[in-house]
Amino acid sequence: MIAVLKHGTTPQQTEHLVNWLKNMNIDVHISEGKEITVLGLIGDTSRVDIELLNSLEIVSSVKRVSEPFKQANRKFHPNDTVVEVGNVRIGGGHFAMIAGPCSVESMDQIIEVATAVKESGADILRGGAFKPRTSPYAFQGLKDEGIRLLLEAKKATGLPIITEIMNIRSLDLFNDVDIIQVGARNMQNFDLLQELGKTNKPILLKRGLANTIQELLMSAEYIMSEGNENIILCERGIRTYETCTRNTLDLSAVPVLHDLTHLPVVVDPSHATGRSALVPSMAAAAAAAGADGIMVEVHNNPSCAFCDGAQSLTPAQFDEVNRRVRRIREVIV
Repeated sequence: MIAVLKHGTTPQQTEHLVNWLKNMNIDVHISEGKEITVLGLIGDTSRVDIELLNSLEIVSSVKRVSEPFKQANRKFHPNDTVVEVGNVRIGGGHFAMIAGPCSVESMDQIIEVATAVKESGADILRGGAFKPRTSPYAFQGLKDEGIRLLLEAKKATGLPIITEIMNIRSLDLFNDVDIIQVGARNMQNFDLLQELGKTNKPILLKRGLANTIQELLMSAEYIMSEGNENIILCERGIRTYETCTRNTLDLSAVPVLHDLTHLPVVVDPSHATGRSALVPSMAAAAAAAGADGIMVEVHNNPSCAFCDGAQSLTPAQFDEVNRRVRRIREVIV
């Protein structure tokens, strides 16, 4: 349920109403916009008398929210959420380019790639320290050493860093990581999501391989229900019967998500297509669709990459992709 307060409602009046609702064991999420304030009522709202609430002098309207996701719902929070990472902002008209290797392999490799993507205009450095692999015999990442090398790259370039978490037990290793990524395979690891919700660190939540948009939003709700609202959603392709690409990139998810939620949405064309030749066009299409950011894999020597070399751009290719995406952004914004 949401209650829209009239323009001019004082903080004291809002506080009085919120306390009245909380006395009925209703949690209240307050979203303050330029013109209106929206109260999101969470819990057993059947005990709230809608007619009484609607009759209050400061209340403009009251509506029930039928969708199961509440705090992630745009009805609860009409204005776009802007996630801030250092000097970088994502959402609400702010765009970020995230680039770096699939996995951190060595000091020389990550520093070289980080330096190159920064020179080309990247805003955030990505790099896998813990790698979820289908085969137990494939490269699993450098783990805590990989995070240490990412932090060295951050020190050398000033770029904020993002890397994927696999397990709750390793959360302490991510204290200095700027954005924690939850991968597609962990999108419904609810214990992990709730634990991340207890932090105030930005979380990039990737859509699962075979999950619906509503399921993605419900996973975001798990994080938000614990207090963390710094969430970035990521469309990275879903599994269909098509075999020409690694996954099927669902670009319609971008406007659909923007309609349903206030959270920023980025697109990962590298994992979606699995082919570096397709990344430039899909990155451009994602920008044209209104994405709040693009996340691409860049490697200084893709043919020798420890994993996912086939979908990785060279630094020179990333430079051109970034220029192309920025030009599209200038046209549509």
